[in-house]
Amino acid sequence: MPEDNQPQLTIWGRTNSVNVQKVLWCLRELDLSYERIDAGMQFGRNQDPDYLEMNPNARVPTLVDGDFVLWESNSIMRYLCLAYGRGTPIYPQAPRQRAAVDRWLDWTLSTVQPVDRPVFWALVRTPPDQRDMEVIQEKADAAAEVWRIVDRQLATCCFIEGEDFTIADIALGAFARRWLGVEGIRRPTLANLARWFARLAERPGFVQFIAPPMS
Repeated sequence: MPEDNQPQLTIWGRTNSVNVQKVLWCLRELDLSYERIDAGMQFGRNQDPDYLEMNPNARVPTLVDGDFVLWESNSIMRYLCLAYGRGTPIYPQAPRQRAAVDRWLDWTLSTVQPVDRPVFWALVRTPPDQRDMEVIQEKADAAAEVWRIVDRQLATCCFIEGEDFTIADIALGAFARRWLGVEGIRRPTLANLARWFARLAERPGFVQFIAPPMS
C-alpha cells in the first residue's frame, strides 16, 4: 500500500497472546503498518477504564482505526481484509469460499481454543513443580482428537480450505504452533498436519510473530 494511503492502525495487545499473534500475522500478509501497544497479563492496561471503554471484554487484541474500535481477533482479521485487502485472496470474495473460511475461523474459537488452553497453560505458564502430568496428558489426548479433524481435512488440499492460503490458516496455524511446540506430552503423528504446518512456517508473518519462543 502506498505510504500516503496507509491507515492509522493501533493494535493493543502483548505479542505472546495467540490472538494478538493472529492479527499481527494478518497485518504482515496485507503489508499494513501499525502501532502496537502492550496490554494484558504482565503489562496490565486491559482493566483500566479507558481500555474497558474500548473493549468491555477486557481482553486483547483491540484494534483502533481512527474513530473505529474493534475487538475479537477473527473479527479484526476479517475487517482488515475487507477494509484494506483490496480483493486479497486470504479472505475470498466468492460467498461459498468466504463462508467456508468463516466456518474454520468460528471453529477455531469454539473448538480448538478450549482444548488448547489447558494444555498450553499447564506446560508453558505453570511452574514444573505444580504440573499434574497425568491430568495434562488427558487434556492433550482430548486436544489430539481435534487436531485429527484438521489432519483429515488436509489430506486432499494444501491449505485448510483448498489450494490457497487464507486467514483460516492463520487462525489454525497460530494454535498449531502451540500444539506442536509444547514439550512433555504424547502426541499422535499426523502427517498432513505436519506438511501443512511446514508450509505455514515458511511465511514471513509466521516467522516473525508465531515462531518465537512461547511464553
